[in-house]
Amino acid sequence: MSLPRLSDDTLAALPPTVARLAFDRADTRIGIVHLGVGAFHRAHQAVYIDDLLADDPDWAICGVSLRNPDVRDALRPQDGLYTLALLDGGPTLRVIGALREVLCAADERDAVLARLAYPDVRLVMLTVTEKGYCLSADGVDLAHPDIARDLATPASPSSAIGVIVAGLALRRAQGLPAYTVLSCDNLTDNGGRLRRAVLQYARQFDTGLADWIDAHATFPRSMVDSITPATDDALRADVDAALGLHDAWPVQREPYAQWVVEDAFCNGRPPLERVGVILSSDIAGWDRAKLRLLNGPHSALAYLGRLLELETVSDAMRHPALSAFVERLMREDIAPTLGAMDGFDAQAYIGAILERFRNPAIRHRLGQIAWDGSQKIPVRLLGTITDARAAGRSIDRLCLPVAAWMHFVRRQAQAGVALDDPMADRLASVGATMIVDARQDVTAILALDQVFDAVVNDARIGDALVRAYAVLGDATPADVERALAAV
Repeated sequence: MSLPRLSDDTLAALPPTVARLAFDRADTRIGIVHLGVGAFHRAHQAVYIDDLLADDPDWAICGVSLRNPDVRDALRPQDGLYTLALLDGGPTLRVIGALREVLCAADERDAVLARLAYPDVRLVMLTVTEKGYCLSADGVDLAHPDIARDLATPASPSSAIGVIVAGLALRRAQGLPAYTVLSCDNLTDNGGRLRRAVLQYARQFDTGLADWIDAHATFPRSMVDSITPATDDALRADVDAALGLHDAWPVQREPYAQWVVEDAFCNGRPPLERVGVILSSDIAGWDRAKLRLLNGPHSALAYLGRLLELETVSDAMRHPALSAFVERLMREDIAPTLGAMDGFDAQAYIGAILERFRNPAIRHRLGQIAWDGSQKIPVRLLGTITDARAAGRSIDRLCLPVAAWMHFVRRQAQAGVALDDPMADRLASVGATMIVDARQDVTAILALDQVFDAVVNDARIGDALVRAYAVLGDATPADVERALAAV
């Protein structure tokens, strides 16, 4: 027998084990348009706004899919309601009601543009992934097919940049103030890059509009963090059983979430600080902290853990020697490389990350984290090594994960296993020549200038990598155990 659908009309039927809305949806007003209404937005920013609506009803969300109607078609019959499962061993279930409207720009463009020109809308947010911005090195990619098409018909856009500018053009024409545009994608300088792209795009067809946007709109930088596994049939079945109602598209995430936003809004802003959002002028510092204290140790767990024949992050954190090594790495080696930031407690942040890593409900596979090592190693680990070396501190422990990656490359290449990496062919070629001679192997892989250009001429770093590679021996599990005890 089919279940009734989750909706405004069936909310009262929810069992007491499911957290209900803390506000009356009829009292809320749409003040935010969000482009890219995928799982991460619905599990992250929309939850913060859901918390806020009980206190300030002016900031409900219109969620917009730019191309794919699937989310709209799943959630519109549910009045925009959906279930969030927090993966804390339970899981804990909560119905989210922040989405008051769900549109798809591909076949509802006029409705999307009308909503952007709605006077109550004061904030436009995005989670469209990096490729959704159609960026060039320092602006917008004018040759991108979506951008070229939108520039030919700017009043009928399909790209995120085109939609943002078309909405601002309507507001200017109607004498309405500009809205704030807030990128929530994890791009370095996300607000700055988005602003440059928007202005360059607008100048292609209306310099007056570009000048107006430059003078009146703002593009705050932000940083977001929460592990959000994809929705699967098991989650759908569990949620339906718990609700006694059918939810076509629940979402799930770890309990931890972080949102840091630059306080640079042009037309009022939601009181985000009331619901745990950190307002900061130093988004770059928070980005650096996440990159070094979360992403760097993730890579350390991935490469050392795979050499130990472990499968997931939580498996790695149950390995006594590896978990102790990673904690020392974070507290003693990485944290000292971070500058001071207002409101940032490095040791507390590390404690929260370690708790996240240990969560057995999140099956984050080490093999997946190991992908794209040639791209990740420079930004996640080499910058930290360079800063620690410049400060005169020991870099031996920091070099061990990099050496583990080198062994990982060697083992995969010599086993004939393809690497999932943009440099897979070059890495396989180098890995095939490695003979477990530390000086020779490290010298060969340091010649990959796309990875090691920043450190290849630093003899002290080179020597530390040779020592780390050597201490890992043949990189068998027993060798890695001994190496972890030695550093």
